[in-house]
Amino acid sequence: MSVAAKIRGLYAAAIIIPLVSLNILAFLLAPKGAYKRIKQIFTRTILKLLGIRLVVRGEYDPQAQMVLMNHSSFIDIPILEAIYPKDLVWVAKKELFEIPFFGLLLKLPDNIRLDRQDRKALVHLLKEAKAKSHGKTIAIFPEGTRGKGARLLPFKPGAKVIADRLGLRVQPILIVCARERFDSKALTLNPGTIEVIYLPSFEATPQREWLQELRSQMQQLLDQERPKHCPAR
Repeated sequence: MSVAAKIRGLYAAAIIIPLVSLNILAFLLAPKGAYKRIKQIFTRTILKLLGIRLVVRGEYDPQAQMVLMNHSSFIDIPILEAIYPKDLVWVAKKELFEIPFFGLLLKLPDNIRLDRQDRKALVHLLKEAKAKSHGKTIAIFPEGTRGKGARLLPFKPGAKVIADRLGLRVQPILIVCARERFDSKALTLNPGTIEVIYLPSFEATPQREWLQELRSQMQQLLDQERPKHCPAR
């Protein structure tokens, strides 16, 4: 970890905190129909000020009802909000909703919380997903938490349960080099390119073990793309 990267990480925090504050204020004051556009303005501003350039490949499917992404950095959420045309409803673990200040970004827009300690968590998850996904696209990180970037963590079953039970059309999205650019755990910033790849969408079906097949496909593509964009660590 270089001293310069750490200093840039502190600069990133100084950028993100006030912009998140303004985003929360905008949600409270702006008309509901305008909030998606406001989120895009804030998230694109964050990326620009952090010196992060997005290279987007693949075709966005406007019919997709769920998007699945790998997760290695806090910046993954602003990235998807910045580029995705439709409004998103996020699935996140309950603990994130309870974080002071930052938890409001999940709580106020009425996203979907997952309580892993609740034995009926999947039942509640299905009910919330069905109720809150009308006119929106469900967004979920199937790894369940942030990985280290190079290797995908095992995919948890919640995404498949929701998609199979509700008969959703799913589009995977691969984010390449987010952790190398902004490591939100170590708080380091290395400006540069992050690649975002829309993979082909498909109709979820319980008869197919598509979640694990998808993890293998995404890992293979990640291995191919990382050397092109990721800075040496």
